[in-house]
Amino acid sequence: MASFDVLEPHTLQEALSLLDPEDPAVRPIGGGTALMLMMKAQLYKPARLVSLRRLNGWFSGIAARGAMFRIGAMTTFAALEHSPEIARAFPVIPRTMKTLANVRVRNVATVGGNLAHGDPHLDLPPVWVALGAAVCVTGPRGERVIPVEEVFAGYYETTLANDELISAIEVPVRPGWRSHYVKVTTRAAHDWPALGLTAAVRFEDRAIADLRLVLSAAVDRPARLAGAEAVLRGTAPGDAALARAGEAALAEVEIESDERGSADYKRHLLRVHLGRVMTALAQE
Repeated sequence: MASFDVLEPHTLQEALSLLDPEDPAVRPIGGGTALMLMMKAQLYKPARLVSLRRLNGWFSGIAARGAMFRIGAMTTFAALEHSPEIARAFPVIPRTMKTLANVRVRNVATVGGNLAHGDPHLDLPPVWVALGAAVCVTGPRGERVIPVEEVFAGYYETTLANDELISAIEVPVRPGWRSHYVKVTTRAAHDWPALGLTAAVRFEDRAIADLRLVLSAAVDRPARLAGAEAVLRGTAPGDAALARAGEAALAEVEIESDERGSADYKRHLLRVHLGRVMTALAQE
């Protein structure tokens, strides 16, 4: 592994000054769990890493703010997993954590770094999208707030500039909504999935009043299934409606084969698990 510098700024302004908008070899690092794997595999060769671990005063913590929660970017997965406030407001998050990597990774990995990594196989990004979360991005030009889905530009690609940092995630509390995430892995339960599917739904009586469906892993970024949502909105999730929704979902995404399964296999998984997720939510 080639040599590189690691700097640990003590203030946000210092951290931003150490980033280089023109040099992708200069990169911020939070927990570093994914970045270190890429470096060991020689997929990324940094010239300078700007550690954010001393910026906890700016970027850490979980706080309820009116009808939303603000989660600092340096908050670890373990802190998120064991937060009683998060469990009450968003039970899908601690449920998702049970098969997310392992305890050692969850003790170190950070919320912001997970998003900035841009890997479409990760478990939490599609959950954030389904929950309607937004990302606070800080840079020399100030702060901007964008929906989580707008962070992703493609496979391992994001819309973040080289001199920008994710500072927090804001998640709205939406009474009456239920959420569920399912992933299909070919090996151990904590392995990268061949397909991930997240559903957030609000029912009125037995009918679906509103919903957000997000496909991950089988595509190059978390993708809203707007066509399937339109088919299901206003209906009771019976077999016929779910079959139509499955076909609508397949028509709006491009699924490719990889080492985790063929495109045909993943299309079959999408049909099956869309029906299962929606049925489970309706029966809760």
